[in-house]
Amino acid sequence: MSVVKSTLREKAEQFHQYHVKGNPLILVNVWDAGSAQTIQSAGAAAIATGSWSVAAAHGEQDGEALPFPLVLANLARITSSIDLPVTIDIEGGYGRSVSEVKQNVILVIEHGAVGINIEDQLNADEGMYSVEEQVLRLGAAREAAEQTGIPLFINARTDLFLQHAAEQHNDALVHEALTRSKAYGEAGASGLFVPGLQDQRLIQELCEHSPLPVNVMVTAQEPSPGQLAALGVARISYGPYPYLQVMEHLRVLGRSILTAL
Repeated sequence: MSVVKSTLREKAEQFHQYHVKGNPLILVNVWDAGSAQTIQSAGAAAIATGSWSVAAAHGEQDGEALPFPLVLANLARITSSIDLPVTIDIEGGYGRSVSEVKQNVILVIEHGAVGINIEDQLNADEGMYSVEEQVLRLGAAREAAEQTGIPLFINARTDLFLQHAAEQHNDALVHEALTRSKAYGEAGASGLFVPGLQDQRLIQELCEHSPLPVNVMVTAQEPSPGQLAALGVARISYGPYPYLQVMEHLRVLGRSILTAL
């Protein structure tokens, strides 16, 4: 095994170990090498990209509008500029077929990632993949990891809670998420990502019964990271929030400079 591959494998194994129920890994999502270096210097244990932020930073919309070669080039610049494990958001895998997903995951690993987010939402707001179809796609991602020899952390995102308004979140949706968690885990997923879910009772219920460690995305002040840890969350991410905050600060700064005279 080459030194580079050995190092990547070590980072992947380390990244898996960071996912501890009740002592969550906190990921401040980045969008380029500069933001990754900044978050590394702030004391992060690992680096995660956010597809929305990466697309916006390139002047594109989320939803796989940014060409995949640019996604890979951006990833390569990030992984070559920092020392931490890097996980990348590849949305729906930039391909519907099993073969496309497998090839794209191989490319992501070759560009230095030790983890991926891959979602079960169809592109262009066309609904969601069936459990059966998503299981095949996750299996392809796991096959890609095995082929490269890197124990990739596959964070299986389910969009169940984004497909429904917050006031419609209930035990039935949690049950459906648990069904997907079990199936996704058996297919080779390493974690379950549930963006949109903020109800603390439902988060706790999901964490108590999910066979996979649960990732919650923070979109407001509540629940706090401490509260999420107490609920059993194993990973906390911030999605587009850091990018939006930085851009708002830049807008205010720009306005103050441009109107200074």
